[in-house]
Amino acid sequence: MICQICPRKCNALRDENGNTGGRCKAGILPRVARAGLHFFEEPFISGKNGSGTVFFSGCSLSCVYCQNELVSQKSYGKDISVARLAEIFRELTESGAHNINLVTPTHFSYAIKEALDIYRPPIPVIYNTGGYELESVIRSLENYIDVYLFDLKYLNRESAYKYSGAADYPEYAVSAIREAYRQKGECVFENGMIKTGVVIRHLLLPAATNEAIDIFDFVHKNTPGAYFSIMSQYIPLGKAKTMPPINRKVTEREYDKVLDHIIDSGFNNCFFQEKSSADTCFIPNFDLSGV
Repeated sequence: MICQICPRKCNALRDENGNTGGRCKAGILPRVARAGLHFFEEPFISGKNGSGTVFFSGCSLSCVYCQNELVSQKSYGKDISVARLAEIFRELTESGAHNINLVTPTHFSYAIKEALDIYRPPIPVIYNTGGYELESVIRSLENYIDVYLFDLKYLNRESAYKYSGAADYPEYAVSAIREAYRQKGECVFENGMIKTGVVIRHLLLPAATNEAIDIFDFVHKNTPGAYFSIMSQYIPLGKAKTMPPINRKVTEREYDKVLDHIIDSGFNNCFFQEKSSADTCFIPNFDLSGV
């Protein structure tokens, strides 16, 4: 296939032999690094049993601070068939997972739809994306996805280019989120677990409190029925270790500034992450388990 699935539209040749010329490095077959129960998502996603998480390899972004660099940028994982992907969905469902959580799914969205045509789980399907999406791809998922879990990393083009190599990230992410919200609207819960809706996450970066506040204000104004999750788990890894000001953790003062703004807004659909989450022990072990 000649790929134009993400905003880069790099026309990469993707086939059984791999990827020629594409940012995500993905071939035609879904590549998965881990599949299993995951307990470190928001409480209404992980619950008591865990979220049935499938970590796909490759990514259309190149975030200098990525905590999953082995998978996202070095393509660690195993190629599997669409039929095997459907089997994984079934196995996770039978293990008691509250949902099927598709992490970094964009470049395999076509295979995910084919797998869901083979086996549609009786539990919610979550599209867990970094946010760099084409609106048309999100529109094509309307009858497949129950919950959209979006990162909204930047609204500033300069930051998006500097840290993720994608100056156009803000406009694509905003457009995709608007489409997801059109589909799902207000979040719906059952027994404390999310069944349908949109959840928007933002990872607070050092020296970026104003952008975080702008992002929250966008969510509050444009997607009032969505949930907003502000994350404090940033750790300088990879290239970020040598890139001031992101070569340090977020300070208490920075995090409190953003939290105070959110609290003062009166917006209640929020999750605040504890500062203790800024620890490498929360990074999944990518060992091909469940694949």
